[in-house]
Amino acid sequence: MKQLKKDLRAVTKALKALVKKTEKVMKAVDKLEKAQATKKQKTKTKAKTRKKAPAKKAPAKKKTKARKPSALTATDQVVNIIKRAKKGVDAPTLIKKTGFEDKKIRNILMRASKQGKIKRASRGIYVAAKS
Repeated sequence: MKQLKKDLRAVTKALKALVKKTEKVMKAVDKLEKAQATKKQKTKTKAKTRKKAPAKKAPAKKKTKARKPSALTATDQVVNIIKRAKKGVDAPTLIKKTGFEDKKIRNILMRASKQGKIKRASRGIYVAAKS
């Protein structure tokens, strides 16, 4: 029984020491939080007090001639190649003729078929849709 009392006293003493240490740590954390909050407030107030530079007027733009529309779009190029082929065209042929990548050709084919510009004659062969 005496040994048990000694053990309990030792445990309570250790617990009290832990409580003191945790309180010190909590105070340190509170100080850090306050310091960070004041830094944020200072930066906010500095940002608010800064004056903006007066807006500069953009120089007058020179008049240019109206540009002609650029060359055909990628979709138009592919559709024109398909229109010229009587029996239809497959994707590898389009890649060779246009120089576009495989994925770009496939995306164009899907988009043009959804728009009704081209149709699939058979698997992998595309022909122009009848107008």
